Amino acid sequence: MNRLTAAAAALVFAAPLAARPAFAANKDMERLALQVATLQSQLTEMQRTADESRKEIRRLSELLAEQNALLQRLVADRRQQDEAVTAELKDLGDRVSVVGEAIQALKASGGVVPMPPAGPTAATGADDSSGAAPAAPAPAPRELYSQAYADYARANFDLAIQGFREYIRNYPDTDFTDNAQYWIGECLYSKKMYSEAIEAWNDLLRDYPSSDKIPDARVKKGMALERLGRKSQALVEYRYVVDRFPNSQAARLARERLAP
Repeated sequence: MNRLTAAAAALVFAAPLAARPAFAANKDMERLALQVATLQSQLTEMQRTADESRKEIRRLSELLAEQNALLQRLVADRRQQDEAVTAELKDLGDRVSVVGEAIQALKASGGVVPMPPAGPTAATGADDSSGAAPAAPAPAPRELYSQAYADYARANFDLAIQGFREYIRNYPDTDFTDNAQYWIGECLYSKKMYSEAIEAWNDLLRDYPSSDKIPDARVKKGMALERLGRKSQALVEYRYVVDRFPNSQAARLARERLAP
């Protein structure tokens, strides 16, 4: 009897000891499950944050592109305004020179300077033996250039071409003669007359090799060549601008065209 009692007692004390390792294992599994759930939650949050960051980066990139395009337009507008102002100053300088020459002539003649006729000879009653009406004087360079450029800005490209060509014909050696030749190419390019635009820019490259419009003309020539499917020739123009005029606005555009 004593032996049975002792055995039973031993079983009673042994049972909790056997259950303890199983209980501890369950606790470890619960902790691991909690850690896994926590990591999954953190991963989900990180993915959500990454998605939001990508959306914000995309939005900022689009905004930057828009601002860059706006800046390019502003720079182009400013350049055009500067050209118009410079043309006006040049014309004013020409007028001052004419006045100075007239004063010198007045002094040299003792105060009497013959004046040109104010109008056709018919208006003064003189007999015009040739029978031909005198040619109308060419408009002042500032007026002629400004009008041609205004026609270009209003997309009246044919009138602009006519005005720029008239400017070149009447004023072949001014500071804006090369600009006029350049804008003829721009007008033709806007009309999708790419071959003719290339010819106009080739005339600029040949006749005005020191023009500050050379970088722009070569880049636009490259773009016209691309339009005609002559990609390899276009790349030559872009590389030339990048190599020869690396700090110019045209070089920045050329690099963009060269980028794959």
